[in-house]
Amino acid sequence: MKIKWLNKPQKHDYTAAESYLSLSMNDVAAKTAMEELEHAKMTSFAAKDIFRASGLSLLGISNRHVEKDRDRIIRDEKLSPLLLYRDRTNGKLIIADGYHRLCAVYKFDEDAAIPCKIT
Repeated sequence: MKIKWLNKPQKHDYTAAESYLSLSMNDVAAKTAMEELEHAKMTSFAAKDIFRASGLSLLGISNRHVEKDRDRIIRDEKLSPLLLYRDRTNGKLIIADGYHRLCAVYKFDEDAAIPCKIT
């Protein structure tokens, strides 16, 4: 099954990324990171590599958000690219937006190239 993607993240993805990042950094730093993501170029990485770099666990399809994205894949709908932030201080990759989409895609193909913006 080929997973389809939008050409760029949706506007609300940036707002969600800023909100998430503000949990682990101050509001000014989160806003700056979000603005950097808005201007970053599109790239792609394998789903399995994003997971390894983030250190996060895979959510199962019992998670309603993962299930919703899984259903979108089956219906051949396009997903929004991920927004990724490199936490250079801690040497980790933060999935600022798109964790549930990543989990859904991984269930279909761990080698899938996932479009994203990264800063």
